[in-house]
Amino acid sequence: MRTSAIRLATGVLIPSNRIAPVAAGALGSLNALAPGRIDFGISTGFTARRTMGLRPVRLADMQEYIRIVTGLLAGETLEWTFEGQSRKIRFLNPEVGAINVADPIPLHVGAMGPRARRLTARLGAGFIQATGGVAHGRAGLADMQAAWAESGRDPATLYATAAIGGCILQDGEPADSPRARAQAGPTATVVLHNLVERDVFGDLGRPLPPDLGPLLERYQEIYRGYGPSDARYLENHRGHLMFLRPEEHEICTAELIRATTFTGPRSELRERVRELGVAGYRHLGITIRHGHPEMLEEWADLLGGV
Repeated sequence: MRTSAIRLATGVLIPSNRIAPVAAGALGSLNALAPGRIDFGISTGFTARRTMGLRPVRLADMQEYIRIVTGLLAGETLEWTFEGQSRKIRFLNPEVGAINVADPIPLHVGAMGPRARRLTARLGAGFIQATGGVAHGRAGLADMQAAWAESGRDPATLYATAAIGGCILQDGEPADSPRARAQAGPTATVVLHNLVERDVFGDLGRPLPPDLGPLLERYQEIYRGYGPSDARYLENHRGHLMFLRPEEHEICTAELIRATTFTGPRSELRERVRELGVAGYRHLGITIRHGHPEMLEEWADLLGGV
């Protein structure tokens, strides 16, 4: 409301966590406050589903959810199935100005797998890739660009966002310093949170270098000690993307942080960000860690020199 350029996005909204008409109403209300500066980011769910012991939402269900949300935001009357019944729905009073259906709200999909990327291409949506390194980010975008071309769309029009986390190291600071662990550690350990549960809940698609296998084995031992035994996910995701739990410090090594996050000296990180741009990413989303608001200025200063 107080700016003219800053955009606001859901990064990302999960279909199961609010019904589609409510999500559309929220986005439309925001669009009334900042016309044309709202983005609709969506995905099938990792954190928001795993923390409740749930697998990701099915792609078909996400596609239907997108149809309802985008249709309502276009001012359409739609058939919506809910609680086993099909009903016609629409925004009843857009003319009062509380909801803006005139200015477009771009769609962006967090798509970590090939099937999700093909759906993203068919929808003509922007692409969001959570990545811990340039090679991983480049591979995901190359597949997205191929999917874009397969769908008959111009890959040059693809809007791609790289979602990253990490720490800008000071001169001589190691990657496992207390500060680096606090800022980058919660992103690094998410890889382990995912891998210990992938057989039950599916794979997020964030790889771990083979030489770091012993860290995963150690974390699997820790994980087996969590309770209750039928809901270990409750402890596995406590502090997820916010802070390190005490037992995680031993496995949050400098090698893990460097391999799975954007952590390094300022000059190195600027070059890595440039490489993402060369690969075709147009936007960078950075996780600002809970309790560390100074990261906002640190990263803004770094990106100002890219």
